[in-house]
Amino acid sequence: MDAADIVASVLVLGIIVVSLLSNVVVLICFLYNPEIRKQVPGLFILNLTFCNLLLSVSNMPLTLIGLITTTGHPGGSSIACQIVGFLDTFLTTNSMLSMAALSIDRWVAVVFPLSYHSRIRHRDAVMALGYTWIHSLCFSTVATCRSWVGYNHLYASCTLCSVRAKGAGLQFIVFSLAFHSLTFLLTLIVLCLTYLKVLKVARFHCKRIDVITMQTLVLLVDIHPSVRQKCLDEQKRRRQRATKKISTFIGTFVVCFTPYVITRIVELFTAGPISPHWGVLSKCLAYSKAASDPFVYSLLRHQYRKTCSLLANKVLKRSPLNSSSRRTENNTARSNTNANDVRPQNDVRPQNDVRPQNDVRPQNDVQLSNNKPLEP
Repeated sequence: MDAADIVASVLVLGIIVVSLLSNVVVLICFLYNPEIRKQVPGLFILNLTFCNLLLSVSNMPLTLIGLITTTGHPGGSSIACQIVGFLDTFLTTNSMLSMAALSIDRWVAVVFPLSYHSRIRHRDAVMALGYTWIHSLCFSTVATCRSWVGYNHLYASCTLCSVRAKGAGLQFIVFSLAFHSLTFLLTLIVLCLTYLKVLKVARFHCKRIDVITMQTLVLLVDIHPSVRQKCLDEQKRRRQRATKKISTFIGTFVVCFTPYVITRIVELFTAGPISPHWGVLSKCLAYSKAASDPFVYSLLRHQYRKTCSLLANKVLKRSPLNSSSRRTENNTARSNTNANDVRPQNDVRPQNDVRPQNDVRPQNDVQLSNNKPLEP
C-alpha cells in the first residue's frame, strides 16, 4: 500500500463510522418520536436512511478491503460481487430519487402551505416511494442480468464494470447514459427547480418582514441603539438562513455525485487509462453523501435535535424537570440559610434594648402609686 491508498482507506473507514452512527440515530429518532412518523417527509427520510445504512454495511466495507488487499477482489465469488454490485446500483439510484421526492415535498409545503395536507398525503408518499423502488430495480436488474456488474479496479468496489461490458459495446453505452440521465441529471434538475422556487418564496416573505421591521424601527424613536442593531442583525440572518439551507441541499448533492458521474461518462468514451487514485476519490465522495444526508435532512432540524436530547437524558437517567427542580431547591435552601443567618441578629438586638425599658417603667409606676397617700 502506498500513501494514497492509506489515506483513502482512512477516509473510507471514517465515512463508514460516521454514516453508521448518524443514520442509526436518525432511525432511532424516527421510531421513538410519533410526531415524526406522522409526517409525510418522514417516509422519504426513512427510505433514504435505509439505503444509506445498507450501503454502509455492504459496499463500503468491500471497498475498504479492496484498498487494503492487493490480490484478487474482495467480493469473494463472482455471485457475491454481483449481488454487491446490484445493491450499489439500486441503493445509489434509490437515494437520489428520495432526495428528489423530499425536494418536491418541501416545494409543495412552501408554495402551497394551506393546501399542503390535501396535496401530499401518506398515500401519495407511498406511491412516490413505489416509483423510486421500481425505477431502481429496473436499472439494477438489467445490469445484473446482462453481467455488467463486477469488481472494478478503478473504483476498488463491486459496481458497474465497463471491462465486463466490452462485448456489449453500444448497448452498455446507451444503458449508462440513460441510467445517469434518469437518476443523477433528473434529480439535479428537480432539486434546482424546486429549491430555487422555495428560495424565491422565502425571500419574498423576508422582504415583507423587513418592511414591517423598518417601519416599526422608524416609529419607535426612543428605542435604544443596541436593540435597533439587534433587529437589523436578525433581519440580515433571516435573509441568509434560507440561502444557506438551499445551498447545502444542492451543494452536497453536486459535490458528492458529480465527480463520480463525470468519471463514469469519461470512462465510456476514452480509451486511455484513468488514474485509480482519482477513481477511488470520486467513489469516496459518492459514499460521503450517505454520511452527510442525516445531518442535511434530519439531525440539524429542531424536531430531531429535541428528540436526541430527550433520548440522551433518558439514557443518562436524568430529565430537564428534575434538573430544574433541583436548581430551585438549591436556590431555596440558599435563601433559607441566608435568612437564618440574619434573623437572630434582628431578633436579639431589639430584645436587649426594649425589654429592660418595658420592665422598668411599670415598676416605677407601681411604686409611686403605692407611696401616694390615700384620701379619706
